Amino acid sequence: MWYHIFEGQFKFQQETALPLPESLNSKFVGQPGSRWDLLTPALILDLDVLEANIAAMADWARQGGYALRPHGKSHKSPDIARRQVAAGAVGLCCASLREAQVMAAHNIPGLLITTPLAPGKAPMVAQLAKDGAEIAVVADHPDLVSAYGAAAADLGVELEVFVDLDVGLGRTGTPSAQAAIELAGQITAHPCLKYGGVQGYMGHLQHVDDLGARRQRLDGDTKDLKGMVDALVKANLPPTVVTGGGTGTHRMDAEYGMFGEFQVGSYLFMDVQYLSVQQTSTGAQPYGTALFVQTSVVNINHPAYAVTDAGLKSFATDGPFPIIARGAPSGAAYRYMGDEHGAIDFADASDSLALGAKVECVTPHCDPNVNLYNVYHVVRGDDLVDIWPVAARGNS
Repeated sequence: MWYHIFEGQFKFQQETALPLPESLNSKFVGQPGSRWDLLTPALILDLDVLEANIAAMADWARQGGYALRPHGKSHKSPDIARRQVAAGAVGLCCASLREAQVMAAHNIPGLLITTPLAPGKAPMVAQLAKDGAEIAVVADHPDLVSAYGAAAADLGVELEVFVDLDVGLGRTGTPSAQAAIELAGQITAHPCLKYGGVQGYMGHLQHVDDLGARRQRLDGDTKDLKGMVDALVKANLPPTVVTGGGTGTHRMDAEYGMFGEFQVGSYLFMDVQYLSVQQTSTGAQPYGTALFVQTSVVNINHPAYAVTDAGLKSFATDGPFPIIARGAPSGAAYRYMGDEHGAIDFADASDSLALGAKVECVTPHCDPNVNLYNVYHVVRGDDLVDIWPVAARGNS
């Protein structure tokens, strides 16, 4: 809609809505070389690498006898969730009510909301169970347990509740073993609640780059987790499931033997932050980079750099700058030039890029980067093979 202003009058005119850029890109699906024809900025998902990452994590879990409940906050995509479940995952973790609602609508099984919600959302969780979703939640306060119990009773359903333990992150979770015992007892005593086990997520250790430093810190926090679990066992409230872990610690977590279920997420994509995290003592990286932002060069009037169409609105900015993966001269670096623009700084005075050239960058932090886009442009090699919606993006 827009307005004309003439002779002191406003004239209203209705315009036909233009198609979104991502729908315009759908015409390239299936065309050879179409990866490089896209309107940008575009979120690129390499399907070959994604499938290899899913298989690698599933094989690791299978060989160790662990359950895998990958975290959907990383991808927010039912298309990806179905592939994880098909590879053997018992379900999917969700960070928000909205993510759980979207995944339930697409019949993804074994949903666990890993964030303690505001009590006012309890009736909506119970409604998901009423509608047939396999849904579980975590709680770290008696008032939230009471809210879940009341909501479940009102709708005549049973809700599975895990006790969320604070094992060093300081964000959510019970502050002590005694508080965990009291919550587990409260859940067990309620006729409409089922005690599912405990969650102990060490998010503060996922990005400790050095393997030795990460192990040293894991020693202390895993000891705290074991102390809380042992206290629950002594109180005759043993958790049937201890769930947690993440991409940065899962292989080391397994050595301690505390977790039976792992909540890994970013292994799917491997962003700039995780590429610096040492996964093995040899430095081998078991997961490949599958997620990129493709951008176009829109200005070449400066000899030392080229300007692109992907700025602050195209990348998660809570971490390092994007790393250029392909399309730019060797040694070039990426930086932001405002909301809509970025810059590619050349390493050599003789370097240049053509107007309209396409460049792809590794995302700085995959979870919030995915949340900036409506769709994935799914590629195999140089071909666009599909477009998947980021169906659970946004907040609730």
